[in-house]
Amino acid sequence: MPRILLVRHGQASATYTDDLDPGLSDLGRSQAEFAAENLKSQMPLALISSPLKRARETAAPLSEMFGASVSIENRISEIPSPGLALEERGPWLRGVMQGVWSDQDDALISWRSDLLNCLMAQKEDCVMFSHFVAINVATGLAIGADEVTLFRPDNASMTELNNDNDELSLVRRGDEADTTVN
Repeated sequence: MPRILLVRHGQASATYTDDLDPGLSDLGRSQAEFAAENLKSQMPLALISSPLKRARETAAPLSEMFGASVSIENRISEIPSPGLALEERGPWLRGVMQGVWSDQDDALISWRSDLLNCLMAQKEDCVMFSHFVAINVATGLAIGADEVTLFRPDNASMTELNNDNDELSLVRRGDEADTTVN
């Protein structure tokens, strides 16, 4: 039964409304180092990251510690907001996060489905460096919830799932934080 450890990226150097693909802040780099230290006893694990800088930079310390490569997986990326100007993204995302999946448009339902298919396809223990909404999608599938936001995973927190015969189960949610949209 594969274990899937979902790590939210460290603190970004810019917000969701300021930059499409920011890297990590100084605090975010410290959080990435802390996550690597917490994960080293769990190795070996397959390392998988969203293609976005903040996720790749969060994966880097663990990758360097073990000389392990990181596979890039587009399906665990940030929730898409195609066509929106940066300043429109914050209000749009707040609206989505207050809703339920059954009320979202086809593009978001397709993104969610792709993400869930990625998780269900995992056949080996892995750690995935991902994002706030993506971690909520995985948690929602595991507990059968339709809400977009079930909890507020802290930067560099770890949520653990099991993939048991193509059924996800939640082992534990990551630490929560009072986060803002970023």
